[in-house]
Amino acid sequence: MSRGHSKIKKQQLSPDQKHGSVLVTKFINYIMERGKKSVAEKIVYSSVEKLADQTKLQPLDALDRVMKNVGPLLEIKAKRIGGANYQVPIEVSSIRKETLALRWIIDAAKKRKGAPMSERLAAEMLDAYNGVGAAIKKKEDTHRMAEANKAFAHFARL
Repeated sequence: MSRGHSKIKKQQLSPDQKHGSVLVTKFINYIMERGKKSVAEKIVYSSVEKLADQTKLQPLDALDRVMKNVGPLLEIKAKRIGGANYQVPIEVSSIRKETLALRWIIDAAKKRKGAPMSERLAAEMLDAYNGVGAAIKKKEDTHRMAEANKAFAHFARL
């Protein structure tokens, strides 16, 4: 582990061409496998368009609503205190919230079988928009764990 005290500089992503959103760029990068960005772009753009058609909203508004529904407020972090490990609930930063939401949506879409990825992703985002689905279940499980370990919240300050 590095002992340097300098801050790590975050890479600035450029907005995507179609919607001009950094979030969509991040989504494309998460979907991309083996450097095939054009394939990832087709998947993300078509699934966002399907979501927008079904929700009767603008594509970015629908995507923002999905991200808001899936992003967790609390998570647990293991902390070792006095020889014992405690699951300490902590608040999630906005960057981590976005990262977890994207990861959970993509994982849930990959677990669905029998359809092209763009359809699976659109279906998972529509479920998340409506407050159901595997990604929402993952968020609720995380919140439930944090709530169950609320007694150890005072260790977060140590």
